[in-house]
Amino acid sequence: MEVLAAHPALKAFMCGSLSGTCSTLLFQPLDLVKTRLQTLQNNAKPGTPKVGMFRVFIQVIRTENFFSLWKGVSPSFVRCIPGVGIYFSTFYSLKQHFFQDRAPNAGEAVLLGAGARTVAGVCMLPFTVIKTRFESGYYNYASVPGALRSMYETEGVRALFSGLTATLLRDAPFSGIYVMFYSQAKRALPQEVTSAPYAPLVNFSCGVVAGVMASVATQPADVVKTHIQVSPSHWRTADAVRYIYTEKGMSGFFRGAVPRSLRRTLMAAMAWTVYEQLMARMGLKS
Repeated sequence: MEVLAAHPALKAFMCGSLSGTCSTLLFQPLDLVKTRLQTLQNNAKPGTPKVGMFRVFIQVIRTENFFSLWKGVSPSFVRCIPGVGIYFSTFYSLKQHFFQDRAPNAGEAVLLGAGARTVAGVCMLPFTVIKTRFESGYYNYASVPGALRSMYETEGVRALFSGLTATLLRDAPFSGIYVMFYSQAKRALPQEVTSAPYAPLVNFSCGVVAGVMASVATQPADVVKTHIQVSPSHWRTADAVRYIYTEKGMSGFFRGAVPRSLRRTLMAAMAWTVYEQLMARMGLKS
């Protein structure tokens, strides 16, 4: 009864948190592989096979164990459960405030998605940094609280917010582009399709298309963010860009694109589908 009487924004937070829990647990291995690919050192001998997504998967399982593919899932949960909740509650609140009587157009959808993601991204950045370090394999943190304490004592509070610019350059455009394509794709569908029993599958398909577009557009910023957050020295965004280009060329900015696109696309599509279904069950328009 308390849930039913809760404020609509709180309901949106709870729906978002639940959708974030499901998608994070399911797709964490793809995020770990993406981080490992992006942080591989460029020391391979000429003629050796190129390291790809499946080779990293096998390497992690052989050298560590199968469950190491979920390394970093604890900070992912700490970040995504409230983070996705903050995102969706902010998104819902902004949409209700500015677009109560009409649907946002394409440009407004970009601003709506980017604004909601910026709020969530800033709030959860310390856990994003810790998650990236857990996944990289370079640090042996025992727990999320231990990692927070270690970083604060050895590197200062600044390290907990490293990569803020690159993170926002990645997340705000991703969310803006995603919401634009997702909302426009759904608006283009006939009413009988969006209200049919298979509507969740249609929503998921729209989310996959939107996710692919947004992932490709924001891949370079994700690589830059990873390098800044893994490095113990306080790199600026320009330093990371220069390093990646010098060491790996233009292709370095798209390293890890396949696992990231798979994860971000499927995770976003699943999160939005679950969120919209839960909101509908609570009698709220998402």
